Amino acid sequence: PYYIDLNQTLFAQVRLRSTDSNLLVFGDTCIASPQPDFGSLTYNLIRSGCSKDDTVVTYRTLEHYGRFKFNTFRFLRSFPSVYLQCDILICDSNNANSRCTEGCTSRQKRDISS
Repeated sequence: PYYIDLNQTLFAQVRLRSTDSNLLVFGDTCIASPQPDFGSLTYNLIRSGCSKDDTVVTYRTLEHYGRFKFNTFRFLRSFPSVYLQCDILICDSNNANSRCTEGCTSRQKRDISS
């Protein structure tokens, strides 16, 4: 557990431990929940690489690090804890068309061939 007061800034970081310098780390989705099993009550901080909370700031990917910050909050008054769960993508930095280089994608691409 990490203890912090309400409305303070919380910095989060993920680090890839690899000697391969051609890898990028990208925070695709991060959600918060008052329950460790992430049941029905969740809150989107980042979805598809896009900030979904006004206090979320994502930092440019640097080598093997993905970083963001947000203001801490509480789920209603009856939940004393908030749990975070993030989906992190690892991409080849030589691929200019990878999901990591796309950044925020607000909608899915569709096949219009038919």
